[in-house]
Amino acid sequence: MTVEPEGELVRRVLPFVPLALLAAFAIGWIAGGSGVAWSAAIAVTIVAVNFVAFALSIAWAAKVSPTMLAIVALGGYLVRLIIFTMVLVGLNTLAWFSPLAFVCALMPAVIALLVYEAKILSGRLQADMWNFEGAVHP
Repeated sequence: MTVEPEGELVRRVLPFVPLALLAAFAIGWIAGGSGVAWSAAIAVTIVAVNFVAFALSIAWAAKVSPTMLAIVALGGYLVRLIIFTMVLVGLNTLAWFSPLAFVCALMPAVIALLVYEAKILSGRLQADMWNFEGAVHP
């Protein structure tokens, strides 16, 4: 049975999302009340949703071709930056929204996600998850 690395990443990351949301909301509440709490929670939600969308797009692209995989991976990075910026600018029009709390929650959430991804995909697990057609397995 072949395990798709993208699906495995999503399966392993999603259980941490409610905890991250709760932590962001609680820290935001303590730091500045409900507006700050919701701003931080929205940032963590956007990181999680964006991660799942990116993993699904990478899984699709990997089945198409190596060129498509590279295009989606590099283009996806730019799309994510644009999405984060558009959401920040759009929400900044609301009176209760805190752009500082949003960014202060977004940055650590992205960094934590990247570090966890690197940890999952490093070493033996990566070798177990990738399957190349025609390759001889020991």
